[in-house]
Amino acid sequence: MPFGLLADLVLAAHLAFLLFMLGGQAAIFAGWALGWGWTRNRWFRGLHLAGILFVVLQSWLGVVCPLTDLEHRLRSQVGDPGYERGFISDWLARLLFYSAPDWVFVLLYSLFALLVVISFIAYPPRLKHRSRLWL
Repeated sequence: MPFGLLADLVLAAHLAFLLFMLGGQAAIFAGWALGWGWTRNRWFRGLHLAGILFVVLQSWLGVVCPLTDLEHRLRSQVGDPGYERGFISDWLARLLFYSAPDWVFVLLYSLFALLVVISFIAYPPRLKHRSRLWL
């Protein structure tokens, strides 16, 4: 499989992670308000909390995101100097990367993590479920 295609797949995975974090929190709030039981699923909530805590920890430590690093390494294998590439990958990149000082992202990640933690405490996941489907 060509390195450029692998890099595009990594970028798509990065976007999927971002959508899981933002969309997951929106779903948690909606589920809280509308009484959706699945938004209290302990695996969903645990993965969601772990995901944002990982992002915050790496940002506090100044570590580059592993997905970003992998994508750059794959792109360098095909001689791609930056984010000017095919239509789909270029637009995916525009959705994920913005120009701002590092401290802005650390602050945003930290505030979002605080929101996730508060909602985790105020609207906790269920420890036991009636259905085996949502262990």
